[in-house]
Amino acid sequence: MSSTHPSNKTSTPAADGEHKVSNFLRQIIENDLDKGTYQSRRWAGSPGDAAHQAQGEPDPAKIRTRFPPEPNGYLHVGHAKSICLNFGLARDYGGVCHMRFDDTNPEKEDTEYVNSIIDAVKWLGFSWEAHGRQHLYQASDYFDFMYRAAEYLVQAGHAYVDEQTTEQMRLNRGDFGKPGVDSPFRSRTPAENLKRLREMRDGLHEDGSMVLRAKIDMASPNINLRDPAIYRIRRATHHNTGDTWCIYPMYTFAHPIEDALEQITHSFCTLEFEDQRPFYDWLLERLCEGGLLQTPPPRQYEFARLNLTYVITSKRKLAQLVYDHKVSGWDDPRMPTIVGLRRRGYTPESIQLFAERIGVTKSDSWIDYSTLEGCLREDLENKAHRGMAVLDPVRLVLTNWAETFGSDDYTEDCTQPALPHSAIAEGQPEPAPRVFKIGKAVWIEREDFEEVPPKGYKRLFPGNVVRLKGGYVIECTGCAKDADGKVTEVHAKVIPGTKSGTPGADSVKAKAAITWVSVADGVQAEVRLYDRLFLDAQPDAGGKDFIEALNPNSLKVVTAYVEPSLAQAKPDDKFQFERHGYFVADRQDHVAGKPVFNRATGLKDSWGK
Repeated sequence: MSSTHPSNKTSTPAADGEHKVSNFLRQIIENDLDKGTYQSRRWAGSPGDAAHQAQGEPDPAKIRTRFPPEPNGYLHVGHAKSICLNFGLARDYGGVCHMRFDDTNPEKEDTEYVNSIIDAVKWLGFSWEAHGRQHLYQASDYFDFMYRAAEYLVQAGHAYVDEQTTEQMRLNRGDFGKPGVDSPFRSRTPAENLKRLREMRDGLHEDGSMVLRAKIDMASPNINLRDPAIYRIRRATHHNTGDTWCIYPMYTFAHPIEDALEQITHSFCTLEFEDQRPFYDWLLERLCEGGLLQTPPPRQYEFARLNLTYVITSKRKLAQLVYDHKVSGWDDPRMPTIVGLRRRGYTPESIQLFAERIGVTKSDSWIDYSTLEGCLREDLENKAHRGMAVLDPVRLVLTNWAETFGSDDYTEDCTQPALPHSAIAEGQPEPAPRVFKIGKAVWIEREDFEEVPPKGYKRLFPGNVVRLKGGYVIECTGCAKDADGKVTEVHAKVIPGTKSGTPGADSVKAKAAITWVSVADGVQAEVRLYDRLFLDAQPDAGGKDFIEALNPNSLKVVTAYVEPSLAQAKPDDKFQFERHGYFVADRQDHVAGKPVFNRATGLKDSWGK
């Protein structure tokens, strides 16, 4: 299994001890490898039935996993966990992960979603190319085999056509306290059922007038085994097969067959599919008995889905946010979609780190959103170039500038490292230092001046001395205000001979250093200060109206000034704005001459406070 991501490891974590986090799926895989459970499998180079695979060579992949999204929406952070899990386990154990589009529902699928899913998986750093082949598949390519399997089940007495109404089937299915009642059509002969099934296929009956059901046990305590529907009539144009079919397989029938045709060994899915596993096993056992599928069949294993605080992951609810214009689109940086996280400034490495850090368990739990933010900080700490930005600017005038340097127009170059020493120590190449000018007027943060300072305040107030970071030490002398008493300008005097990096720079001690941007070369920028989309940690739990939990302050747009190095950013470049946090040049709106930056996360978790 190849991967394009630089952080992907090729060693087996079980051997090198890197993975300390709980992941019971690794134990299952290692046990199967030790026992040789799938050693006899053959692989003919493409998905296929038992006869097709029998012509193949011994499978070069030790295991096969799959990531099987339905192309009916944009992937979100929960899918990212599944992508990292399936592709990561295949990579770590000498296997292959298949990329499969589960496109058996013709009414909800679209090529827009197909393209977005492919882009998301590649961006996360994974590839489905292995052993010289692309393992990119779509379930609809297996419709012919699925129908053949349906006919086999009918002929073997394992399935029948039911003509009850939807309401009759619902009533006769029973519930947890009452066994189901056999359909009056359950006793038809295989020949009668086969005739009816072929009539369904040939479009001789109306949509919804009949379904094909597996014949299992109407008294089963597992309601999913009470003769589940496996085919329904649905006249709908499919994005891949067009109008070839007017009957379509149900997901619970199609999914195990897809796994088996692709020779998947370990089929990982979330806990809501646990009750479906008995039918998964029943179906594959029947088709292996009939010689249609190769043995041993795949096995399904369930893990807890990702529950992330301050986030919703329902596709329907995410779509509501988009279509009701609560957000700007699927890639709004407040959205938990992968395209949204990417635009917010998240990196593939940070999401992989997050997926690894939260582990894989069988029990549901909530992961705090700060864990995800922490992974981004950890990844960017030694990678994001530093830069100064003033987000709430007020002009600071150095009133003795001309007196000190001979002219109000005089400027000097200042330099600061683009990365901290810790990053260089960790092996990052040392980039050229940032260069920016200092002149008579600079922009500072409005909060860095107080005419009457509160106790413990160390920044600018009349009579106090501070350092302009990377520049001179200055002494505050006062301010100018407008008619409403708002400060319009801060005044200070520059102290000669105190410039950072020069002899005597420390001759005057300053208790604080503040960030600034020169009026001479600072560049105006739009900065979007994104915060969490919801105020409630579990915005849609217990039937709550998640719209009521929207954070009215989840986006604040400000006009800021940034140093020249930041103005040279390309879309998607990440930076640490000193003191403010991590920011990214917006992928869509950032252009030369009109910089736009999004806040990805602060320098520390302040949400709880």
